[in-house]
Amino acid sequence: MGCGSGGCSSGGCSTGGCNKLNTFDWLVDMDLPPHIKPYDIVEVRFKGTRKEYYRNFHHHDITNKDLVVVEMENGYDIGEVSLKGELVKLQLKKNQIREDGEFRKIIRRANDGDIARRKENKELEIPTMYKARTIALELGLSMKLSDVEYQGDKRKATFYYTAEDRVDFRELIKRLAESFKVRVEMKQIGYRQEAGRLGAIGSCGRELCCSTWLTDFKLVNTNAARYQNLSLNPLKLSGQCGRLKCCLNFELDGYMEALKDFPVEDNLVLQFADGEYKSVKTDILKRMMWFAPREHGGEWKGLTVEQVKEYKELNKQGVKPEVVVIKKELKIAVVDFQNDMGTESLTRLDDNKKPQKKNNKNRNNRNKNKNKPKVNTPVAVQPNNPLPPKK
Repeated sequence: MGCGSGGCSSGGCSTGGCNKLNTFDWLVDMDLPPHIKPYDIVEVRFKGTRKEYYRNFHHHDITNKDLVVVEMENGYDIGEVSLKGELVKLQLKKNQIREDGEFRKIIRRANDGDIARRKENKELEIPTMYKARTIALELGLSMKLSDVEYQGDKRKATFYYTAEDRVDFRELIKRLAESFKVRVEMKQIGYRQEAGRLGAIGSCGRELCCSTWLTDFKLVNTNAARYQNLSLNPLKLSGQCGRLKCCLNFELDGYMEALKDFPVEDNLVLQFADGEYKSVKTDILKRMMWFAPREHGGEWKGLTVEQVKEYKELNKQGVKPEVVVIKKELKIAVVDFQNDMGTESLTRLDDNKKPQKKNNKNRNNRNKNKNKPKVNTPVAVQPNNPLPPKK
């Protein structure tokens, strides 16, 4: 999550938070046998989450985090080596890329001039994006330009955008090419891909899963929240992309497995000696169900799943049993804070008394009255007052 926790070394964050979709190379310290040649396909990362694979045809001495110049369709680009060695085979298999396919070549390691050009291109991306957004608004296009990426030789610029419907951006491409003097490529991405490309901090306090490790985006619907008894609040269930959070699917299988033991009926009604009770709440993790009186108000009764099944079978036999409620005591660990905090009151934060504001006006009046001579005024004594007047 940035460099604040570990500091940067060798051009990268020691915690791995500066990069996106990292792969931990657990084979980096292992030496290959002499008769095995090093794997010549290298994974190169560019801006955002874009990664491509290149062949180290000339056997350049490169390591992870090195900047390299690679071939492109028209020109060259500059990227960072994110993975090399035997683990690249697993990445190719994961992305369904054949090892015997055609790969572009790594030209050389980046020199000082290439690094300076790469830095210059990055500085131009934000002004370019702002100007491109202005042009899109002038043309009245219903699209959102979210990011722009320059090629290493500055011959091409790729604009990433999101849109609900198809957009005719032919006039936009002409205007952008005239303004920036580059070859323009428009690439539409989804809202989840946009969030993963830009990156952000989620409501959990961690970096977004789509920008750190999540690569495949599965369908998320509101049933995932219903099965987990979550409140259907769009503000809490939506992620930075405006869609339902991907993490709603992470624990869904566990909840679905636990729900197999619960009764299938909705709004289950049980009959007891004191009346009918309907189900109002279910705690899946504690395997508890709460029932409330159906006709009149009263206390809820918490029953385990086994009790609910037992009472349900008795109701089928025409028996209305007496309910037995299991009360679980909540054990609270008592900690002696006075030994660590002295005699300071632990309820100091619960004090609702507001500090009284000093009235400067009254203080000024008191200062004026100090200089005035004191005058003894007679005090009338009431008949029923047992105390004598003050002299």
